[in-house]
Amino acid sequence: MSPRPSLEIAVVSPAGARTARENGADRVELCTALELGGLTPSTATVEAAVESGPPVHVLVRCRPGDFVYDAEEIALMAAEVRSALRAGARGVVVGALTADGGLDTSALTALADAARDTDPAAQVTLHRAVDQASDPVAAVAALPGLGITRVLTSGGAPTAIGGSTVLGAMAAAAPGTDVAAGGGVRTDDIAALLAAGATSVHLSAKIRATPRRAAGWVPLGAGGTSADDDTHFLTDGTVVAAARRALDDAAARSEEVPGTPR
Repeated sequence: MSPRPSLEIAVVSPAGARTARENGADRVELCTALELGGLTPSTATVEAAVESGPPVHVLVRCRPGDFVYDAEEIALMAAEVRSALRAGARGVVVGALTADGGLDTSALTALADAARDTDPAAQVTLHRAVDQASDPVAAVAALPGLGITRVLTSGGAPTAIGGSTVLGAMAAAAPGTDVAAGGGVRTDDIAALLAAGATSVHLSAKIRATPRRAAGWVPLGAGGTSADDDTHFLTDGTVVAAARRALDDAAARSEEVPGTPR
């Protein structure tokens, strides 16, 4: 029997991790700066999320922008990998590319080694850097040789449902690798993503927090173009619960149909 497909929620706080747990998430990907695609959270945030949520996987990304890193940045992320796992995370989510769009296997090996040296049971996931690779399917095919057992991907498309054909090719190229569909996932997409070959689903289930300021506002950076937009994200428990139901319903239907890919 195939493993039960899992639900992962991207969260930015211990409160988000708790909301995800209470509404059926199997694990969370913890980050900060979700509006920038996610960056490494603080060690204190990791510790608090571990206490309040389901199993925590920590995004390790030292800066926004491209995924081509120099030696200093790779060393910094290796240190962040070790810190996250020592703080109680079950896994880390990493990625690195060469300038021509290939996997930076040297960097990924260093990051995977840092994880396994800290916790031999840690799961290492390749994040959506794969969606900017020159050949996303070939990149996923190389993961087992690097000791990376999971990939978070939209199939190289702006949304996972738009990249579902490539998601299926990825699953076929790396049997046994957990292909987590992520990127603009809606609950209505979940059944189709599982049918395409995804083995887990990732979404942010985010809503903007209502600003609580009572005084005046001035822009403090590129993140806010107006007082209403200059806020942070919360995890919407109703979306998490709806995704859980959609995932369980799709999995149950596939159990009833012999030969249905999962």
